[in-house]
Amino acid sequence: MSGDWAVELHGIRKRYGRGRTAVHALRGVDLTLRHGSYTAVMGPSGSGKSTFLQCAAGLDRPTAGTVRLGGTEITGMKEHKLTALRRTRIGFVFQAFNLLPSLTVEQNVVLPMRLAGNRPDRRRAAEVLHQVGLADKARRRPGQLSGGQQQRVAIARALVTRPDVVFADEPTGALDTTTAHEILTLLRGAVDTHGATVVMVTHDPAAAAWADRVLFLSDGEIVDHLDREAAAGHGPDRAHADRIAARMTSLAAPRAHTKAAA
Repeated sequence: MSGDWAVELHGIRKRYGRGRTAVHALRGVDLTLRHGSYTAVMGPSGSGKSTFLQCAAGLDRPTAGTVRLGGTEITGMKEHKLTALRRTRIGFVFQAFNLLPSLTVEQNVVLPMRLAGNRPDRRRAAEVLHQVGLADKARRRPGQLSGGQQQRVAIARALVTRPDVVFADEPTGALDTTTAHEILTLLRGAVDTHGATVVMVTHDPAAAAWADRVLFLSDGEIVDHLDREAAAGHGPDRAHADRIAARMTSLAAPRAHTKAAA
């Protein structure tokens, strides 16, 4: 049943342009993700990762196919309704933190509520700031925080409305290794402790190794997947990261060979 799934993609295609110059970014993606799951999406440059995230999150409309979030079909939804849904039922974490510098940390966190026309819930804001270890920074402004702290604020903002799914686009791409580890720990904890559903696009096998499942995209299609071994626990697993890196290398090799032949 649809209620069992946080994310459903059926026959998703995305084409840019027409005729001989058309670019087929997605070529019939079918995918269902359960509530409380953590999924990483990887693939070579040009594989369709960003387009996948944009279509799944309702930021772009597919050329064909249907997308359902939390049982609600969003594919043909009118733009104003889709905007309202994104503000209340979807959380976003980007490589660029996208915080408003003139607002305090607390004001940034409750911004989705305010934009949705709801009264900001300061108690809920305090709760998620506590979850990300920033309970004492509510009155600060983003410019007074480190990069890692700013990304923690972005995670708190993504979680504040208890969304059906959190989409994270290269959330550790601008961070050093130690800070990236802290952010991935938070995302993992959001899934394990608070039942969040996370879909993360990343180029980093070490980051992807935190997820329950890694999906591999190539030329707009899901061509492989790799599940985390149950015995690995929930922290970083170097052996699993090495397996992911090996899969990525095998995907990239044919493309490199073709380019060299050309």
